[in-house]
Amino acid sequence: MHVYRSHTCGQLTRADAGAEVRLSGWVHRVRDHGGVLFIDLRDHYGITQVIADGDSPAFAALEKVRAEYVIRIDGRVKERDASLVNPKIPTGEIEVYAIDMEVLGPSDELPLPVFGEQDYPEETRLTYRFLDLRREGLHANMMLRSNVVRWIRQKMWAQGFNEFQTPIITASSPEGARDFLVPSRLHPGKFYALPQAPQQFKQLIMVAGFDRYFQIAPCFRDEDPRADRSPTDFYQLDLEMSFVEQEDVFAAVQPVVQGLFEEFGQGRHVSSDWPRIAYRDALLWYGSDKPDLRNPIRMEIVSEHFAGSGFGIFAKLLENEGTEIRAIPAPTGGSRAFCDRMNAFVQKEGLPGMGYIFWREEGDAIVGAGPIAKNIGPERTEAIRLQLGLKAGDAAFFLGGKPEAFEAVAGKARNEIGRELGLTRTDRFEFAWIVDFPMYEKTDEGGIDFSHNPFSMPQGGMEALQGDPLKVHAYQYDLACNGYELISGGIRNHEPEIMFKAFEIAGYGRDEVEKRFGGMVKAFHYGAPPHGGCAAGIDRIVMLLADEQNIREVIMFPMNQRAEDLMMNAPSDPTPTQLRELRLRVVPKE
Repeated sequence: MHVYRSHTCGQLTRADAGAEVRLSGWVHRVRDHGGVLFIDLRDHYGITQVIADGDSPAFAALEKVRAEYVIRIDGRVKERDASLVNPKIPTGEIEVYAIDMEVLGPSDELPLPVFGEQDYPEETRLTYRFLDLRREGLHANMMLRSNVVRWIRQKMWAQGFNEFQTPIITASSPEGARDFLVPSRLHPGKFYALPQAPQQFKQLIMVAGFDRYFQIAPCFRDEDPRADRSPTDFYQLDLEMSFVEQEDVFAAVQPVVQGLFEEFGQGRHVSSDWPRIAYRDALLWYGSDKPDLRNPIRMEIVSEHFAGSGFGIFAKLLENEGTEIRAIPAPTGGSRAFCDRMNAFVQKEGLPGMGYIFWREEGDAIVGAGPIAKNIGPERTEAIRLQLGLKAGDAAFFLGGKPEAFEAVAGKARNEIGRELGLTRTDRFEFAWIVDFPMYEKTDEGGIDFSHNPFSMPQGGMEALQGDPLKVHAYQYDLACNGYELISGGIRNHEPEIMFKAFEIAGYGRDEVEKRFGGMVKAFHYGAPPHGGCAAGIDRIVMLLADEQNIREVIMFPMNQRAEDLMMNAPSDPTPTQLRELRLRVVPKE
């Protein structure tokens, strides 16, 4: 017999009754029933119930074990009585009568329990992550993640993609976030960077003629943390294709993502009709470029009904250039209490409030109520109702001003209204491609910078770059699902002169472009194919599939909100020797 086990703790069935077996695992739970000990023994594969009474040679030793001891059990498999069968576990029809026991690894008193799914402070959970990972829910999440990555690899290979690895130590590149810099010992004063994405390398793979590339790629970005974003590193399905247009990328990606969610979505509906929504329309209709389409509410511009109206606040706003009034329909939300509650919601988000109208039946008529309806009159109120397709018992909320000032809060209000009214269907995954992103945006200082990926091809090529840069759209696209961005990508700018012009508009001279992206620029002078691709966030995909609200629940060893590894004590202070080798000095914080 093997020194540690003949079977795993998830393997034994009624067919093994009478067999002599050896199991090893963790003591999940101990129950003392007055002279009879029941121990749930756990390993990676499952749980087996071990029993020992006063006649068992192992009884005295088993009395001394505590939760999370690692032990070896020798024993005999017994069928449970029919009334004692546990249908919740695969081994629920048997138990193992203990004959011998050995402690393989004792455990100190636990800082957090492994049995059950109690909510513990994040600091404790991350400091003792190795214990946290033993808990059933987190263990299941990690196995889901492993199976998702395996499934993706198999699907990508089946679609003719080849997996290649790109460097981890490279040069700094503007990807929209701060780099993690790595000082060079051999080149004092110079720094490498950890890649924010394999962007340049995967484009060079296309120039090298490999046609279809993918990688489960680690990426490093020094970002502020969010519930759906790690502050340091993450993994993405990175892919690139040669001789393709935007629709070719979409056609290659959809079977992978849709199939993945169908395989691991636990029976939830997965949409197969993925609409293309222009970026400007996504902001108008949903207040977000990653809309949650499970919520059917679509916002509309209703400025014409308020221009010159008796509602002075909105009428005066509309006299200013670039302003508009936007409505958020709220089917079934036609009560003053609900309207007041939603108004309070946007006030917490930093806006003064929302106006509203709610409609009710009066005889044979549908009449608008509320301060706005009173001020603009019945004709305008009715015109708004008809435009929004509302009926008695419904409501509409209104926000006004320059869209960039209220759009994000409007999007949050839309989500909150959909949730509160039960309009958002939570048992599904709804996807949409967001397309036609602006190539550039204004900076806070009034300059021009890239709004998205700087390596994307402008729609219209060189000719488009001769006019107003804020009107240039790029062949850039995102895939949104349930309010999250899952994929970002684009058709690449593979023509050097267009690339130089695109960077020039954003304030990067030719010399700087050649210095920062010299390898790629040089490659484009030696026959570059049209190419494009995208990257899908593995962590975020698994978070959605696991129905978790925080990305740390699907990452094996995550950082905390302050980008600290509490288990390994990182970041840490360098030693004087390390600093001397790198010719660095730490400047004290002021």
